[in-house]
Amino acid sequence: MKIGTSLRSGYAPMDARVGARWMIERARAAADAGLDSLFIGDHHNVPVPYYQNVPMLGRLLAEWDARPAGALFLLPLWHPVLLAEQVGTLASIAQGPFIMQCAVGGGEEQFRAFDLTLRTRASRFETCLDTVRRLCAGEEVNGVRIAPVPPEPLEVWIGAAAPVAVDRAARMGDAFLIGPEATPAEMRDLVAIYREACARHGRDARRIAVRRDVHVGADSADADRVAGPVLARGYRGFDPTAPVVGSPEQVAESFAVLGEMGCTDVIVRHLADDQDEVLKSIERLAEVRKLVR
Repeated sequence: MKIGTSLRSGYAPMDARVGARWMIERARAAADAGLDSLFIGDHHNVPVPYYQNVPMLGRLLAEWDARPAGALFLLPLWHPVLLAEQVGTLASIAQGPFIMQCAVGGGEEQFRAFDLTLRTRASRFETCLDTVRRLCAGEEVNGVRIAPVPPEPLEVWIGAAAPVAVDRAARMGDAFLIGPEATPAEMRDLVAIYREACARHGRDARRIAVRRDVHVGADSADADRVAGPVLARGYRGFDPTAPVVGSPEQVAESFAVLGEMGCTDVIVRHLADDQDEVLKSIERLAEVRKLVR
């Protein structure tokens, strides 16, 4: 099993340079811990500091090496030519494979900011993905080409939860990405639905990734000290069985269970607010990786 990270991009109101520095420090810690991949998310019209994925990832790649890296893009909110150009440039900066995670997105406030509605997001997603893929492969689309194109073939992971969206992931994606809100029971169902859809479309279901929000403590008591108050406040409205919290041994055991379900990649986001605690948790993921393997 591979263990990567998706860095938190949104923070409470603070000096904007502090949040940016925290992300750079976390990327550096993830590289030092030997994590297998580095990602950053996508969100818009946010009233608190939220660091946008394209410029931030460009900076974070300076802390990374040839391991896979990429970003999540809410495709209905992007013009496909602009997105393809951004992906081509980011992939050229990256030393290794570039992975485009993508999803349809949600929230009226995001779509309203772009004069869009949720009603058209599925069709916009499919059109955008098809165009971006073709442009990034060096094709001409409606008289348009981009340069640079990604030096390696673009890999696409599609996030989904609803059955129709999971079917879309099976039909159009190179991998399925399960969201952080899914409980273990829901994950088993999602994996089964995805595999059935892949079989229906004659596609390979070998790559299944899952996002988990985590904290790795020195031991279980230390993990509860940091994460307990966060979870008690109803962290992101998640079911309490969705986040993964514990000692390195406990977290490794939880990740092993995900592997038994069929997940090939766990993409970690840290749920603690304190920067020092997050950096310690990232460091302990090196031990988790050894235990899982």
